[in-house]
Amino acid sequence: MAIARYPSVVIDCPDAAALAEFYAALLGWEVEREDGWADIRSSLGQCISFQQVADYRAPQWPGQEHPQQMHLDLMVDDLDGGQAVALELGAVLTEHQPGTTFRVFLDPAGHPFCLCQD
Repeated sequence: MAIARYPSVVIDCPDAAALAEFYAALLGWEVEREDGWADIRSSLGQCISFQQVADYRAPQWPGQEHPQQMHLDLMVDDLDGGQAVALELGAVLTEHQPGTTFRVFLDPAGHPFCLCQD
């Protein structure tokens, strides 16, 4: 028997509101903010949370001195169009791109995430 209804992802970062705004704009979701915490929610109720952390150290990708800890795969219909939007919102395209059906970016707090051809 399950004890939870659904999982929630919480991402550590240096500025919870700013990173929530980035992902909300990328996904078209709504932002809810509290002091040091922010949630973004889809119209279907899906949620990603952001927790402000003192002395935050961004992961390094593809290196492992500071492991990536987690990453999001965001499905898109058009990689080039998705890349343009992500870059406009403040993402950085990484130099190392290990595949052709997805692209690896860093969000404004340095977390890797991928846009994947759906």
